Amino acid sequence: MATAKAHAADVEAGAPMDRSVDIRTPESIAFSYELAGLGSRFLAVAVDLVMQLLVLLLFFVGLSLLGSSSGHAHHAPVAAARFFTNAAIGALVFVLFMILFGYFIVFEALWNGQTPGKKLLGIRVVRDGGYPIDFMASLVRNLVRVGEWVFTGYAVSAVCALVSSENKRVGDFAAGTIVVRDARMPAPEAFLRETEEEPIYAATAYLSGEERAIVRRFLERRDALTPQSRQTLAAQLAERVRGRLPNDLARLDDEALLERL
Repeated sequence: MATAKAHAADVEAGAPMDRSVDIRTPESIAFSYELAGLGSRFLAVAVDLVMQLLVLLLFFVGLSLLGSSSGHAHHAPVAAARFFTNAAIGALVFVLFMILFGYFIVFEALWNGQTPGKKLLGIRVVRDGGYPIDFMASLVRNLVRVGEWVFTGYAVSAVCALVSSENKRVGDFAAGTIVVRDARMPAPEAFLRETEEEPIYAATAYLSGEERAIVRRFLERRDALTPQSRQTLAAQLAERVRGRLPNDLARLDDEALLERL
């Protein structure tokens, strides 16, 4: 199981402290995430809130139009009218819950730990250890969000994030998640530029020294990439060399091929 250790970066006296978390995988590969600060997290929530209010506005406008169009219908019996009224109230409560809280659950589970607000602010939710968030973790952290919002208006969330070494709110502790700044996928050229200060790697039968350095850097840092970025970059690197390889290597999957090289 991967391990994580939070720490505060050294800064000059009087400067704010940027927190990060170090991740070490079972394969002894280490990488670091920069934790999202309280400001960026609440700005993301504010953006999501605006979007939710717009959806609610559209919902109530549609509801009012539907009500006005059915206002000329014949009156139903009292028992039937009461049943439909109760059903409508129940449906309304369900829709409100889904818009206000299901919004976070669905987006985080299906959009790689991001809501529109988080994506705009460049942050995402991941599980402890740097793994992508799954549906259950998203469900737990956002069900706890209900209590945080209803009973304290996110006040407890803010205090908890400030005192936590990993900037966790209560829902993050319950779900085993952290919120980090989004890591962008470096292009192969960026890997190449970073190798200029490294030792020169000897060429192999199928790779030049520069190509070998690029592949090595990818393999060292791939666990810090998002799944989609990791898959895309592996495909780009494998495509550069696949045509010059023998058939037994060329038919391997992208990452398996890079590992063999």
